[in-house]
Amino acid sequence: MRMIARAAIAAAVLLSTGVSAFALERGGTLVYGRYADSLFLDPVLNDANVDIWILSNLYDTLLLPTDDGKGVQPGLASAYKLADDGMSVTLTLRDGIKFSDGSPITPGDVAWSLKRASKKDNGIWGFMIESIDDVTTEGDKTVIIKLKHPDPAILAALTVFNTGILPEKTFEASPGATEEEKAKAFAEHPVGSGPFMLKSWDRGSSMKLVRNEYYWGKGEDGKPLPYLDGIDFELIPDDATRILKLTSGEIDGAEFIPYSRVEELKSAGNLDMELFPSTRVEYITLNVRPQLGGKDNPLSNVKVRQAMNYAVNKDAIIQIVTHGVGTPQTSYMSTATPLHVGDKPLYPYDIEKAKSLMKEAGFGNGFSTSILVLAGNQDEVGISTALQQMWAQIGIKLELQQVDNPTRTQQYRDGTFVMRNAAWTDDIADPNEITSYFVYSKTIDALHSGWKNDEADQLFEASQKEMDPKKRADQYAKMQEIYNDQGPIVPLYETPYPVALSKKVHGFLQIPLGNNIFAKTWKDK
Repeated sequence: MRMIARAAIAAAVLLSTGVSAFALERGGTLVYGRYADSLFLDPVLNDANVDIWILSNLYDTLLLPTDDGKGVQPGLASAYKLADDGMSVTLTLRDGIKFSDGSPITPGDVAWSLKRASKKDNGIWGFMIESIDDVTTEGDKTVIIKLKHPDPAILAALTVFNTGILPEKTFEASPGATEEEKAKAFAEHPVGSGPFMLKSWDRGSSMKLVRNEYYWGKGEDGKPLPYLDGIDFELIPDDATRILKLTSGEIDGAEFIPYSRVEELKSAGNLDMELFPSTRVEYITLNVRPQLGGKDNPLSNVKVRQAMNYAVNKDAIIQIVTHGVGTPQTSYMSTATPLHVGDKPLYPYDIEKAKSLMKEAGFGNGFSTSILVLAGNQDEVGISTALQQMWAQIGIKLELQQVDNPTRTQQYRDGTFVMRNAAWTDDIADPNEITSYFVYSKTIDALHSGWKNDEADQLFEASQKEMDPKKRADQYAKMQEIYNDQGPIVPLYETPYPVALSKKVHGFLQIPLGNNIFAKTWKDK
């Protein structure tokens, strides 16, 4: 009965949207314009969205996020159960699943992949599965994850890219003396179990994916997914060029459409301008280390940071940059993130209060500083230019340094940047990821900023084991209070994902967690 009901629902959905299984067209290549190239296609040793949003098409996980980004559904595992005592998860693998090279996916591959991902200090995302104590197998389909302690987010964590399943033998056979060297070699020719596989990668120019003929998922027509033969990702950093190529038909889709162009593209006869619901927040990251480049750093003073926040007219920036699409942040995490608290915009515009705080901090005459801006990105240029004018009112002289993405990323990771434009999207239906990245100093020095708060660190560690929902919510409320008051960012706004597609393209989805889902995408021929 369940299968019949599910089929009936699927048919109703197809009819309601005017699309049926018979209307689907298989084959063809989708050409998609990206704003920046990927860096490293290993699911464990990476930390950038330009990698993450490709990884979900190459590697599969035991569980998958639901389309609304709030729950979990079966992935490589067809069934799963959390033990009553919360100390283990038992999963059953699908029948006949294979990697993209045709080799079988075994419980041993799963155990090895999860142990690698949860190994201490092995990539910055390990905190999401640090509760894993051991992974054992039974027979040819059963995997048992044993936990060190009950983990309130373990099922959601099994949907995240760093728990992607890799073939142990192929990885270990990759050249290199260390795991990191092997990962770099393997990632040049990755073998996964996602709907697509890497065909070629001309760094700084293009990346070509082709369909994985061994993918387990089935389409609406009952045949294996994906519908497309392949995806060509073209690197087009300049927004205007990316849009021009889209409107002229040279490419089929484009990400990160500037909000200033959204209304224009909505009226374009050959395009669908989509605003997908998101967990995306836009902010400025500040390096708050006491010294930078051998000089005292004004941004290390919490009153200076508070003054900078009060001097920013968030509503004006939202109008200038997003043309009213964005909404002011009420916490460092989005309102769509579980356990978010806050119903009022952070730091309402108050120029007099900003000036007073600057004087209290000993910077009544201001200072000079700089911000890294992604070259060719209209939104970042717009934000930074607005900040330049607003902060000038409290004596801060801001220099805009336009750089490419690899340059900015390197300075960011090295902790040598002063300020940078930044955006965040959750990858898990839980607040632990963004909080570890932003607040918890032991992950990456709180956004590589050098910020540290002992109370916040202790609260985060406790929240990772807290199974009482009320106590955990209280812990996150307190962490948000501390960070929103003292943290190393200037929170700006949250926005949907702006993606423009040719009207010939159907079935593309970007879920609130950011994943670009191409498995069910198809094109009119």
